[in-house]
Amino acid sequence: MTVSGYLARIGCALPAKPVAETLRSLHRAHLLTVPFENLDIHMGRPILLDEAAFYRKVVNEHRGGFCYELNGLFAWLLRELGFQVTLLSAEVARKSCGYSAGSDHLTLRVDLEEPWLADVGFGECFLEPIPLTAGGNGEYWLQEETGYWLLYRRESPQFRFRLEPHRLTEFADRCRYHQTSPQSSFTRERITTLATTDGRITLSGNRLIRTRGEVRTEELLEPEGCRQTLKREFGIALERY
Repeated sequence: MTVSGYLARIGCALPAKPVAETLRSLHRAHLLTVPFENLDIHMGRPILLDEAAFYRKVVNEHRGGFCYELNGLFAWLLRELGFQVTLLSAEVARKSCGYSAGSDHLTLRVDLEEPWLADVGFGECFLEPIPLTAGGNGEYWLQEETGYWLLYRRESPQFRFRLEPHRLTEFADRCRYHQTSPQSSFTRERITTLATTDGRITLSGNRLIRTRGEVRTEELLEPEGCRQTLKREFGIALERY
């Protein structure tokens, strides 16, 4: 595991010092280059909570991952660059009502002169970290309520979290659940998604979805078309899909 290899993967130079502008640049670069994807689950490859395994997959194999992998590895990079990082356990908002179990999502607190919420592993989320304080003036904002911090996108809750620190190993049960349970969305359908400068590109099952601003297009692909799209659009080379 080398910082230089990781930075080359996301197209960043070695930053001078751990400041807010550096955090914003790394966060944005990560989301524009490393996809959120669950393909290993559908190929029967176990995902273990190990930073070296995350590095091999994301950097050496030019893959993506889901929250435990992406935020777990990004936390390692930030610490190596001198940032103070805390792993936080988050509960994801359900479409019906309420929230999922604890540790369903791993998100990050980064402490500089003020605390920041960073997250490169939630799929579609904020491109740059946001101040960990109540309020906001953009698409994403935070609210503190009954011991939780709630992240909203416009008027829709995304996830909630407390500020107690956690170790990576504490997410093992939920990581295993999402790889094995038929109730998990990750076992039901393959997903690969990547932010772009003007929107997002997503391969959901065999549907290729592009958004550019408010324009959304969708295309159905054959298996070979899916495999070629993974290589062309996401840089992921697989023998089968």
